[in-house]
Amino acid sequence: MASRGRRGGVPARDDEQRRDERAEQQAPAPQGPVLPPPPPVDHGVFMQGLVQAMQTQAHTQAALQAQLEAQVE
Repeated sequence: MASRGRRGGVPARDDEQRRDERAEQQAPAPQGPVLPPPPPVDHGVFMQGLVQAMQTQAHTQAALQAQLEAQVE
């Protein structure tokens, strides 16, 4: 018999999908303190820091490249 172990001839995918939906519905709500929303971000200050970090990285990379070339020669 082809439908052995299943009642009603429900395809396996539908049965698994229903089981997943039930599991999602029964998931407990997260416990713990409710955090306040984060403070507003000053994008100007953020961008200044980002540019400074990129410049520092570029200078560091250039210095390391020069050091490597000096060792090779």
